[in-house]
Amino acid sequence: MEFDRYERPEPPRWRVYGLHLLLFVITLITTTLAGAEWITGRAFFDQGQGVKLTGWFSQAEVLRGLWFSLPFLGVLTVHEFGHYFTARHYKVRATLPYYIPFFTGFFNTIGTFGAIIRIKDRIFSRKEFFDIGLAGPLAGFLVAVPVLIYGFTHLPPWDYVFQIHPEYRQFGADYARHVYDDGSGLTLSRPLLYQLLEYWFADPARLPHPNELIHYPVLLAGLLALFFTALNLLPIGQLDGGHILYGLLGFRRFNRLSAVFFVGFIFYAGLGLFTLHTTGETWLYGGIPYALYLLVVFRRVVPTLRRTVLLALSVVAAQLALTLAVPGIFGNPGWLIFGLLLSRFMGIFHPPAPDERPLSPGRKVLGWIMLAIFVLCFSPSPFQ
Repeated sequence: MEFDRYERPEPPRWRVYGLHLLLFVITLITTTLAGAEWITGRAFFDQGQGVKLTGWFSQAEVLRGLWFSLPFLGVLTVHEFGHYFTARHYKVRATLPYYIPFFTGFFNTIGTFGAIIRIKDRIFSRKEFFDIGLAGPLAGFLVAVPVLIYGFTHLPPWDYVFQIHPEYRQFGADYARHVYDDGSGLTLSRPLLYQLLEYWFADPARLPHPNELIHYPVLLAGLLALFFTALNLLPIGQLDGGHILYGLLGFRRFNRLSAVFFVGFIFYAGLGLFTLHTTGETWLYGGIPYALYLLVVFRRVVPTLRRTVLLALSVVAAQLALTLAVPGIFGNPGWLIFGLLLSRFMGIFHPPAPDERPLSPGRKVLGWIMLAIFVLCFSPSPFQ
């Protein structure tokens, strides 16, 4: 036909595969450098002497960074290929993973924003949505657990932390009491599964202090793998957990529940930002942007602007009431950014499939097991 000449031709395979490989190599480099930052306690461009053009990290320090990047990228890769191979099993076209590198060298990152695959065909049944959505987090989880077990069974001696903080040596084994009295430092929250594996496999005498966990690369990689598994398993919209719960419940019941989960998610994220004792100036400069934020994210939840305003006012009123009843209660404002991504880009509702037949009993059991895994891996405040 005449319009065929205006269609964009498919790029050659070598270019497609080359792009995926290039992104993977760059992400391997950025996650390795990020791992070296965490292990050494130094930013890439901050070695105590300002910015330098050479000698940022020694070869040994970079190689130590691989102890973070390889297990972490391994879990990430297995997760994405779980989706990919399941999609191909159902003859659904999908791209190879696109890795997303992220590194600054001036402050700590994990070296990546993750990886994604693009589904290029329509999915026609609840079963296919369920299987494709479940395969990624299940595969990644089955790798993350052995990574953590290895980390717990290969802990360095208790005085390993003195290699990173030689100033702690003067306090000996009792350094934590002298160093952390002011409550400063970054602490990673340990979800229930992490604590169970720690209890079963770790030597208590070698366990790191929570503030020093960031210097233990394999444990850090495994802990972050659990965090990203739980993040994907949130039962909202078209996240992996949304696909799973949609498969279990069907179109109507899931979308009602997804909206409730999303509102609860935003409620928790903004909890404690404002109280009845907040000053007028704070309400003026912080409350107005927060109110606009709620209108933006909730506009996708309810069909009319009037209901959006009522929902936003109800959430704020409930947050104020709870902070009055439980003084000092606080959510996690960092989730507000993810809530915006869910609302405006990923969507909080799930599209229907032409084939809405219920799942088999075996798949239903597996689906509820995955939701239990979500509970075991999820932490409301992962970074403290």
